[in-house]
Amino acid sequence: MINKIADSVAQALSGVKDGATVLIGGFGTAGIPMELIDGLIEHGARDLTVVNNNAGNGEEGLAALLKTGRVRKIICSFPRQVDSQVFDGLYRSGQLELELVPQGNLAERLRAAGAGIGAFFCPTAYGTELAAGKETREINGKHYVLEYPIHGDVALIKAEQGDRWGNLNFRMSARNFGPVMAMAARHTVATVHEIVELGQLDPESIVTPGIFVSQIVRVDRVATQAGGIKKAA
Repeated sequence: MINKIADSVAQALSGVKDGATVLIGGFGTAGIPMELIDGLIEHGARDLTVVNNNAGNGEEGLAALLKTGRVRKIICSFPRQVDSQVFDGLYRSGQLELELVPQGNLAERLRAAGAGIGAFFCPTAYGTELAAGKETREINGKHYVLEYPIHGDVALIKAEQGDRWGNLNFRMSARNFGPVMAMAARHTVATVHEIVELGQLDPESIVTPGIFVSQIVRVDRVATQAGGIKKAA
């Protein structure tokens, strides 16, 4: 019987190895798998490459992971924000490598990994420093830059509901990078707020099929920095 429900975050992350490339969902403070990031910190894996839309907020979540010194490189689109002091300090001191990727390119490089695309040409970044050293080509009078997929060893994502087969749906903008990261990783762990019985999810509402999900863990709802689920009055 297929049952992808993990008893704990620690169990779901037990296979993460040193040197892994970890894809972490989230857009701003929406859809961040905080419990999985905290679990990764407790796990202790080192020399990680982390892929995320940004480089962490404040002192929690991804910022807390960076602060441990166990991340060697981060691949993201928006590394600097008003509260990205942890990233800023590590980068300026040479303790953290940065690969800056335009947001659309980031999403497409992840999607390409999941779709089995070897590489693709994209016009974004042509003629800028981000295209330095990359192959370029003129196609139908327009200039393009060759981009390669981003494959992950592990994806950590946040979903709304899931079943024991690993089928997932998401809550509004918390969906963000989750579906493409699930497809791009060899092993995907998702937190969900509700585990439902098989057949309870409308097939038309399933965003990420269970074939792309390795394990799910149920977590409680908590209020986020930017609002999200509101606390009871």
